[in-house]
Amino acid sequence: MQIEEAALTGESIPVEKHTASIDKSDLPLGDRKNIVYAGTVATYGRGCAAVVSTGMNTEFGKIAKMLQTVETGRTPLQENLDKVGRILACAAFLIVSIIVALGLLRGQPFIEMLIFGVALAVAVVPEALPAVVTISLAIGVQRMAKRHALMRRLPAVETLGGTSIICSDKTGTLTKDQMTVRRIFVAGQMVEVSGAGYEPHGQYLLDGVSIEPSAELKQLLRASVLASDAYIVRNEPDGQWDIKGDPTEGALVVAAAKAGLDKADLESKFPRINEIPFTSETKRMTTLHTTQHELIACSKGAPEIILNSCIRQLTKGGEVLLDTAGKTAILEIARQMAGEALRVLAVASKSDTSLETSEREMTFLGLFGMIDPPRPEAKTAVQTCQSAGIKVVMITGDHPITAQAIARELGILKTGRVVAGDELGAMTEADLEREVENIEVYARVSPSHKLQVVTALQKKGHIVAMTGDGVNDAPALKKADIGIAMGITGTDVSKEASAMTLTDDNFASIVAAVEEGRGIFSNTKKYLMYLLSSNLGEIGLMGVATLAGIPLPLSAVQILYVNLATDGLPALAMAVDPPEKDLMRRRPRNPRTGIFTRPVVALMMAGGIWSTIINICLFVWALNSGRSREEAMTMTFVSLVLIQFFKAYSFRSDYYSVINRPLANKWLNMAILWELLLLVLVVYVPFLQHPFGTYSLTLVDWIIITSSALTILPAIEIVKWSVRHGWFDKRS
Repeated sequence: MQIEEAALTGESIPVEKHTASIDKSDLPLGDRKNIVYAGTVATYGRGCAAVVSTGMNTEFGKIAKMLQTVETGRTPLQENLDKVGRILACAAFLIVSIIVALGLLRGQPFIEMLIFGVALAVAVVPEALPAVVTISLAIGVQRMAKRHALMRRLPAVETLGGTSIICSDKTGTLTKDQMTVRRIFVAGQMVEVSGAGYEPHGQYLLDGVSIEPSAELKQLLRASVLASDAYIVRNEPDGQWDIKGDPTEGALVVAAAKAGLDKADLESKFPRINEIPFTSETKRMTTLHTTQHELIACSKGAPEIILNSCIRQLTKGGEVLLDTAGKTAILEIARQMAGEALRVLAVASKSDTSLETSEREMTFLGLFGMIDPPRPEAKTAVQTCQSAGIKVVMITGDHPITAQAIARELGILKTGRVVAGDELGAMTEADLEREVENIEVYARVSPSHKLQVVTALQKKGHIVAMTGDGVNDAPALKKADIGIAMGITGTDVSKEASAMTLTDDNFASIVAAVEEGRGIFSNTKKYLMYLLSSNLGEIGLMGVATLAGIPLPLSAVQILYVNLATDGLPALAMAVDPPEKDLMRRRPRNPRTGIFTRPVVALMMAGGIWSTIINICLFVWALNSGRSREEAMTMTFVSLVLIQFFKAYSFRSDYYSVINRPLANKWLNMAILWELLLLVLVVYVPFLQHPFGTYSLTLVDWIIITSSALTILPAIEIVKWSVRHGWFDKRS
């Protein structure tokens, strides 16, 4: 009897079951050969079993219990924005209170100072922040959907950007979940087979050089196809190739198709008239076929079983006797192939036979080595993760040898450890926390083990993304900072527990989603950096004027307009700013540092302080130059707006110069042009001049204002230069 247990254990192929007595408490779920589980599928054979557990006491029930006890936390973005909100509220109250109090002490009218205080408080608070964040997340969701990632929870989009470790399932995510023949031993030669999955296209290679299939190879392939029941089909909607039948037999049929041997043609030439089916005792399958002259037998199965029935072997020179030494040599080759995590099958044939004598005195034809291979794009995706400072960890229910081979081929396993479920179960919580960052592959794990690993990584301060498709993955998916379910092969339970679903079950789509998440956080940081620096410039201007005892440089209406102009379209345009080219070559940000790292604070302070200096100097100079207070206030008002527009371009990056792709954000360009048009109307249209307190400026005034405002660019560039030369923290 064979059971498909992928949803529970992650095992990629059906598992044989038998009645031998095994102590189940000492073994992982995948190794308990005498137990069948609720929720799994019988794929072959029949059996009678005694029910020993029901309901919540079954393995699926235990998973349901874990799901009920797992608690999910808030995302880093939610934590950061809450912190920003509290800081801004306190800062606004304190600063506005001081400035209003000083104004009242100097004899300013109470109503006037109250209105001014409210306007100043509005200026301090970035009221467009919820809109900017929501738009950023919504646009990110739209982009992710185009890259095969569907988000179920909006805040989780940004969490992806901070991911430092991706715990990935193997079967179906890093691999195609399609058994593929990789090596064939025939006529004393080891032939490589290219191609992955069920697509019948590939090459045969000998010592790395493409070859035409030899007569001996074709004879081996023909026998393997005749002894198989599976066949390949092409799905109409998407044109993808699939198999009907056993995955192992499907791999043999696909390998033959790569050599131009079609199963339907072979079956018409060599019709099957009888068979000896596979059993767990015999570990082989034999079929009998008629030709024009004789009855032939084709047999496939375990190498040791097939070799025991062979007295000859196929070579370049034809069939020769197979002695004990020859059998030993072939078994050694089979062991070497198995050591590379290949599933090995032997094939033999016999001419002029009968059903009774078909499995005796056969001719050994060759060995097939097959595996569920890595996706071609997965290796590149893993490399992208590593260059982005994201560690990829494999967690699978498969055998440790198989997991190790795939992980090494993908570049996941380098210097770290491979830990099996029984070893993991023997570790204490403290042991796991100490070792968890050094382990790169977990094999033969249970659902509770996956949950332990995710929890231990989170305790070490990592933002953990977890992928999975089975019911056994659900608790870990729910616990992870970002749970990622498979859309094609995933169970409903895993999808419900996750925050994101991959529509193509492809690891590369996770990397694309991480890139989008990083872009969203980067744009949120740009917006906050730009806006808070601008607000700092406004507060600084009014605060210095109040402390210095000079007239206030801006009216309440002008402050509100500046806030509207900078909080409005330009800020929203920064939410859709194109990502920087090196976004996926940076290390993940530290979630504990939040948005306001030292470089960000330095840039905000530099922009705010320089804006304050320029505008207060311009206002005082304008008053001393004989200009009216109304004209001096208008010059300061226009200068402040222009400075904030220049900041919008400069703060598109906290690292690169403003001259690096300065006009790449077309939405920002259009927003600035629109706001400049409104500014000109406010300054020159007569019926707007009275409510805004503006004055028609001359060309000389505009030259002076623009020249003063432009100085903000070199001031910020000096700080960026310092950041690039490592004067502050490492880049976030």
